[in-house]
Amino acid sequence: MDDGLMDGVDPHIHVEQGVTRGDARVRNLLAGTFGLAGDLPETAVTGCGRRVPYAMTSARPESVTCLACREHGRTEHLRLAEQIERLGSMPGAVVTGAQAGQVAEHHRDLARRFADGG
Repeated sequence: MDDGLMDGVDPHIHVEQGVTRGDARVRNLLAGTFGLAGDLPETAVTGCGRRVPYAMTSARPESVTCLACREHGRTEHLRLAEQIERLGSMPGAVVTGAQAGQVAEHHRDLARRFADGG
């Protein structure tokens, strides 16, 4: 992992390594439900393996300028789409196949946006 770019020399916007985890959404849910607001991390490990200031990351494909991170985002969203579809087709699943398909398509759309450059 390259930790040498903490001095702000890297001009790129990156994607967090766990791009599909939706940490910001979880924080927003907790804040809205319980009035709790957790601190944002100062740094984040990125899809390209660097540690950068959190402010230099984005989950929006249109904002990510690091090519390796764009590929990481694309790959992770495609992987999650496949997992969601498999889970939705399992007997006893708590979501319908149609619901799983909609969520999977959302992640495929994000993967396309990462691949298309925004």
